[in-house]
Amino acid sequence: MWKLYIKHFKGHLTLERGLSDNSIEAYLRDVTKLHQYLELNADTTAPEALTEEQVLGFLQYLNQLGLAAHSQARILSGLKSFYKYLLLENTVQTDPTQLIEAPQLGRKLPDTLAYPEIVQILDGIDLSAPAGPRNRAMIEVLYSSGLRVSELLDLQITNCYFKDGFIKVMGKGNKARLVPIGSDAIKFTEIFIENFRSQIEPQKGHEDYIFLNPRGKQLSRVMVFLVIKEATAQAGIDKKVSPHTFRHSFATHLIEGGADLRAVQEMLGHESITTTEIYTHLDRDYLRQIITDFHPRARRVVRSY
Repeated sequence: MWKLYIKHFKGHLTLERGLSDNSIEAYLRDVTKLHQYLELNADTTAPEALTEEQVLGFLQYLNQLGLAAHSQARILSGLKSFYKYLLLENTVQTDPTQLIEAPQLGRKLPDTLAYPEIVQILDGIDLSAPAGPRNRAMIEVLYSSGLRVSELLDLQITNCYFKDGFIKVMGKGNKARLVPIGSDAIKFTEIFIENFRSQIEPQKGHEDYIFLNPRGKQLSRVMVFLVIKEATAQAGIDKKVSPHTFRHSFATHLIEGGADLRAVQEMLGHESITTTEIYTHLDRDYLRQIITDFHPRARRVVRSY
């Protein structure tokens, strides 16, 4: 029964949900792991008869194997999707995974740059180099508007409303949003478009993209990472900096400056405000450090004897 249901689940993921091959394989692996666990324990329970206790036993087994909490949570998510499908097909009457919560995941605070470090990176870009104006414009936009790297690369000339100080961004799930853009980002982007991009012959289908390579094609993600790596090294900053670092820095600096959390959520394109709340943790850590460093009743007293 398990193999038959898994086969039908694969068809559902392929035809109904249109997932990528890698995503489909991940889902099938998760369900197969549960089936293998049952076989290992000589348990012949069919999917429709599985209980919550058996699923909890499986998760405990994964924990004993030393599987990370993140991996356990992903497997449980796969099982929940499997049973959601079985419920839709009326194959099962109850979902044994419904009340099971994923293990708590520690939230890793994102790396950020201080504002002077961002200025250092931007000012260190050689504008006389062939790619200098493009690279300056890209990083200015990343930090000015908090874009994801994919949103930066998909940015189109017809979606730039520089006179109004906004750009139209296509985010996750192809959802569009209007994001403010700063004056420096506008200035350097216009310089690039008017004086350098105009000299590139765009290939068919790439005519409206702002950031092109010399061959007239939309710039790749890898190229943006390399540009930022080189600019960071040139500025003498010994940190691991990626395009997302500028997005994190954008949000952190806004929160530190007193920006409304809902406004930051809107600008970042987060569906849930809980995703944006991580930046309030960063802000609280910063404030806590200020208290520790400067409040007379919080500082450590160094006594000499």
